[in-house]
Amino acid sequence: MNLPTPAIVAQSAVRRLPRLALLLLCVSYVLAGFWGRAPWKSQDLESLGYMLQLAQPALGETANWFRPSLLGQYDPQLALLPYWLGAGFIAWAPQGWEDVFARLPFVGMLGLTLAATWYAVYALARHPAAQPVAFAFGGEAKPSDYARALADGSLLALLACLGLARLAHEATPALSQLCFASLIFVGLSTLPRWRVKSGLAVGLGMLGLTLSGAPSVALWLGVGGSLIRAVAPVDPAQGRMRMLDLGLLALLCLLCVTTAGALDLWRWRVVPHEMVDVHILGKLMLWFTWPAWPLALWSLWRWRAQLSRAWRYPHLALPLWFVAVTVGATWLTGLSDRALLLALPGIAALAAFALPTLRRSLGALIDWFTLLFFSFCSLAIWVVWVAMQTGFPAKPAANVAKLAPGFLPEFSALAFGLGLLATLAWAWLVKWRIGSHRAALWKSMILPASGAVLCWLLLMSLWLPLLNFARSYGPTVQKVQVVTGTASCLQYAGISQAQGAALLFHAQVRLQAATTPSAECPWLVMDEKNLPLLEDRLQDLGWTLEATAARLGERSDRLMIFRPAQPIQDTPALPEPAKN
Repeated sequence: MNLPTPAIVAQSAVRRLPRLALLLLCVSYVLAGFWGRAPWKSQDLESLGYMLQLAQPALGETANWFRPSLLGQYDPQLALLPYWLGAGFIAWAPQGWEDVFARLPFVGMLGLTLAATWYAVYALARHPAAQPVAFAFGGEAKPSDYARALADGSLLALLACLGLARLAHEATPALSQLCFASLIFVGLSTLPRWRVKSGLAVGLGMLGLTLSGAPSVALWLGVGGSLIRAVAPVDPAQGRMRMLDLGLLALLCLLCVTTAGALDLWRWRVVPHEMVDVHILGKLMLWFTWPAWPLALWSLWRWRAQLSRAWRYPHLALPLWFVAVTVGATWLTGLSDRALLLALPGIAALAAFALPTLRRSLGALIDWFTLLFFSFCSLAIWVVWVAMQTGFPAKPAANVAKLAPGFLPEFSALAFGLGLLATLAWAWLVKWRIGSHRAALWKSMILPASGAVLCWLLLMSLWLPLLNFARSYGPTVQKVQVVTGTASCLQYAGISQAQGAALLFHAQVRLQAATTPSAECPWLVMDEKNLPLLEDRLQDLGWTLEATAARLGERSDRLMIFRPAQPIQDTPALPEPAKN
């Protein structure tokens, strides 16, 4: 069983990363992007629309909790649980706080994802085959300290991944899928040491992933991960897998299949591909999983002695299986970055096992590259913000005015204070990192993770008003309301689900499918792209064009506003029946 391990780690290299610093880093990353941000086009806004239709059916259609719909169309992802959670919190929200309350369960999901990744790597690193080489006269890293250092490194690697920032801060099924996949990961990683807790994590993960629109992925992760745990050699620290454990895992897989079948969640989503799509998938993985993927590849190379029999070593087999299933799902379902999101915990785990094998020169290269990259990015964010506030430098200010016509920047002391505090913390961290300190396994990942958090925090504070103006439908809906006034009902024809959700949320109106004009719904909105198909039909119904409302920066995204071609005649009241 004991194949050579490339990890040679002394006890001095696994010193503890301060818990308060790690907690502040995670809290800053999780909260930035959820608080104060308007719903953005288009998945984020569409998900909010489904939640509003469930929580406030008076705004539109009758709510069907087992088949959420928006504008008469069902959710193509067949997700249920994320919409249930969002709608449940919206039901408690005060007026005007619906989007804030809808995001609360997703804030918890992102935090749970980070925690699950940490505990999964901590458990995997305790496996005997993952431990470092024992020194002849002692002094090697203790198992618990070594596992904690690798778990810290995996969490930092996950925070550093570029693809996590935007998608993990949207209230969409993609984030719930990431959360429940992480629960399966941590549950399988801790089996059979904590049987009850691990089984509960696997069960919740598979059921949640099924109800989040990914029953096939849940089944593959559960079945493959169970087989990996079944064939792995006995770990004295964790105990032996029993037939009862395997039976419970089989029942969980059966529950996943039964639930998906009962709720009609199975769909054939395989799309054909060409060889050119391999290049597209490669580019997507390169930027989406940066900077964790180079370390993951390095880890596979350095642990190659165990890789030939990886199924016997959970610290390699489980992360590899999760990455393989996710990449396969990404390929088969259309090369979506949202599908690739589920691979990040596995890639971060593999990246963590590269840390004990990094050469000093490679670690220095990572430090200097990330130092220059994130320092330049943060400087660019500050320069553009100063240009928006003062008009100097002139060129960035002119670019903002060109790309966001009509945007009026306002100074926010809170945003400025948060940005300044984060930048000062980054400067202190850089000074500490380039100083003379004892080596620590997690030191090579502290700058990438902190730099990613810094840039995301600056974007979500200094640039947030600009991004809300450019990426939300709020300005477009305001243009519509200038024409429609205080109308509480709008008819629609040929608009997208994101446009419909924007009208539901920003205008707080009731939407009705296009019919003849009425006093109750005297205005109609339509996407300009569908005008050639519906123009004659609208004229027959008695509508005429009144105005258009264009979305910023997208000429093809314009709402057309129609009024009745003829004045609406009030329907005479029916005579009251004669009283006997």
